[in-house]
Amino acid sequence: MGEFWPVPDVLAYLGGAWRAERVVRDLAGGDEGRFSGTVVFEPLDDEDGLLQRESGDFTWRGATRPAERTLRFLRGPDGTADVRFADGRFFHGLDLGSGRHTADHPCSADLYRGEFTVRDADHWRVVWRVRGPAKDLELVTEYARTPVT
Repeated sequence: MGEFWPVPDVLAYLGGAWRAERVVRDLAGGDEGRFSGTVVFEPLDDEDGLLQRESGDFTWRGATRPAERTLRFLRGPDGTADVRFADGRFFHGLDLGSGRHTADHPCSADLYRGEFTVRDADHWRVVWRVRGPAKDLELVTEYARTPVT
């Protein structure tokens, strides 16, 4: 097997609870922040998909604050998913059939480019590179499966 772990069904793989550790780097200014928390993927009530709830603490420039985010993962064809913001707007597609996927998301004048890689049944990673007139960021998140409590 190669360096990536193929995932035939994104929703089946993601379901459950994960520990998330994120490093956020401002490549222009040199600042570095950290997020530590949990991510739970649970079934959506009204659609075939998962609701992602992320919560934890984000430390930036010495100040730690609570942080949370909600996304919707809707079932796509052949084990893929459409990722949407909480309000339903499209974010990006996700196909982990090869264990690796690259996604782009234009946001105003900025471009978010994400690389998703799966290492095994219990570990995956996302690297977002954000470039634009006011942003030059890298966000690296490592996920490890945890038991649901």
